[in-house]
Amino acid sequence: MKLAKLLNALLLVTSLFGYLEWGKGNFTFLYRAEWEVISKLLTDPVSVLHPFTVLPLLGQLVLFIILFVKKHLRLLTFVGLACIGILILFVLLVGVLALNWKIIVSTLPFLTTAVWVLKVNRRQPAPDR
Repeated sequence: MKLAKLLNALLLVTSLFGYLEWGKGNFTFLYRAEWEVISKLLTDPVSVLHPFTVLPLLGQLVLFIILFVKKHLRLLTFVGLACIGILILFVLLVGVLALNWKIIVSTLPFLTTAVWVLKVNRRQPAPDR
């Protein structure tokens, strides 16, 4: 149970450190971009309604909520992982296509944690109903 909560917290934290770079001299980390999205969500929600902004935020919200739930909910862990994973995998694809090692390396902590989460949750027996 403690390992599951630790892994969910790691997923949440590592999702914030993706790196994006475009044009000449333009770059940001996902935590900065997310802060801008949340700010705009409060003032002009329609401007930020896009699957690449809404799904990762929902995934992070799910992971944050299950950190405080007593019972370990594997399904919600998988939902949160999938929602955030869509964005991180897209960032990885951009990094590979652009041959930008900074972008590629920035996705590795999340992807490593995601694989660890999947392995740990696969080994656990199904809960009794």
